[in-house]
Amino acid sequence: MTEPHRKPEYVGLVLAAGSGQRFGSDKRLAQLADGSSLLRATLLRAKEAFSDVRVVLKAEDDAQALAIPHDIHLVRAAHAKQGMGSSLAAGIQSLANTQATAVAVLLGDMPWITLATLLQLRAHAHAEHIVVAYCDGQCGHPVLFGRRFWPELMQLQGENGAKALIATHAQQVIEVTLADRGILLDVDKPADLSHPPIS
Repeated sequence: MTEPHRKPEYVGLVLAAGSGQRFGSDKRLAQLADGSSLLRATLLRAKEAFSDVRVVLKAEDDAQALAIPHDIHLVRAAHAKQGMGSSLAAGIQSLANTQATAVAVLLGDMPWITLATLLQLRAHAHAEHIVVAYCDGQCGHPVLFGRRFWPELMQLQGENGAKALIATHAQQVIEVTLADRGILLDVDKPADLSHPPIS
């Protein structure tokens, strides 16, 4: 008897273990115009597109204080202070025992990406491909990595993110051009919170 055909599974992985020093305080708690906190708004948007959403935090972070929804899987990055590469590696390692086909890597300070954009990018996801979003000629987030690339992502350390990996596997990259400037807008300083929502 053959197994029934399984629908591909995609995971949303939100990186939120950074120090945010340029912001001056914990920007994950900063309030947007609608009153929601920056990180919570990002997580709720990811939940609309992905049934499995995980957030990478520092070991000492208080998930309740950060208003993280209870159904979000917490990943503690022991070496988060070393840089984004270490946080990304920890997040990917948490997926090792899942059946997921691809993971969308999002940043915790980018709440203006539209649901339509996430769904469009997810439609291109494949175990053998990397999906990169572009707007106005600029590369943005999220980036979707097929399962084939996870072992390499698990080896990342320090500040070194996935740019080199993407360049190495250029033949497997799918570029998706979007009209959504939300894929480019992050929050580095308080003034950035005034970005209007992008429709």
